[in-house]
Amino acid sequence: MASYKNKVEWRGEHLGYTWCQNGTEMEFSAPPDLYGHPNMLTPEDAFVAAGNTCYHMMVIWAMKRFKVELVSFECEAVGEVEEHIDRTSWFKKLTLYPKLVVKGKPVVVVQRALDLALKYSAICRSFKSAVIVEPTIIVRRSPLMADGESLTRDSS
Repeated sequence: MASYKNKVEWRGEHLGYTWCQNGTEMEFSAPPDLYGHPNMLTPEDAFVAAGNTCYHMMVIWAMKRFKVELVSFECEAVGEVEEHIDRTSWFKKLTLYPKLVVKGKPVVVVQRALDLALKYSAICRSFKSAVIVEPTIIVRRSPLMADGESLTRDSS
């Protein structure tokens, strides 16, 4: 079983420093609206990025598995925070907006690969939050296809 380590250290006020086992290290802070510093990683940023980066890596894996030729791929993620009356909050939903341009595969095959990517995303599957994927898929023509396809859909 794999395990991952992280260390944090308080650096005064609402500022911290973190070390990851892979050698990455950086300052982090609370968000500016919670007395933090601007232009720094926040725990909220890290949460959203963790889901998005893990899903990204699994999309790359799934496209190779389904032999889909990627022309381009990017994914925006939006985490929605729900505030409660007692001033606690949690991420109610993480929505991923992958935009893919692929060559020569039907949209249904690309969608199946995206579904598999979410299924095997350890981070996304570990969240208590709902994870929604709303892809934009553009299929470029190939000699085997008469026309290109395009799809924007909510796969939730």
